[in-house]
Amino acid sequence: MRPQTRTGGGPSQRMLRVGELVRHALADVLSRGDHIDPVLSGHIITVPEVRMSPDLKIATCFVMPLGGRDLTPVLKALDANRRHLRAEIARRVELKSVPDLRFREDTSFDEGARMDALLRSPEVTRDLDLDDDNTETDPK
Repeated sequence: MRPQTRTGGGPSQRMLRVGELVRHALADVLSRGDHIDPVLSGHIITVPEVRMSPDLKIATCFVMPLGGRDLTPVLKALDANRRHLRAEIARRVELKSVPDLRFREDTSFDEGARMDALLRSPEVTRDLDLDDDNTETDPK
């Protein structure tokens, strides 16, 4: 995932701060469970990250239902209830303008599992063992 940039240096402090405020508000709304939509009511949804556009008008919300099951219906339900969720966020967060919400699958858990499997692979452990053997015999 590429970081959002203003001038190539990464997200600004304001983008990070507003993204975190929106993430907390959205997580709070989704955790209540009193939604009109039965798909959203029947799932526990985590919101690990919200990325803001540089002008703070678009919030890309990375979400994942517990256990990763029923991801497509959950994303469709979130998209269908976007206006309601945006209004709830407006009540909780004081912003000049409330950003438009876009929902995407969170792949950070999959990426972490992939990296963990890579680090535990026989090739990597063999290389680490070789490095340990070399450092023990090197006189310093």
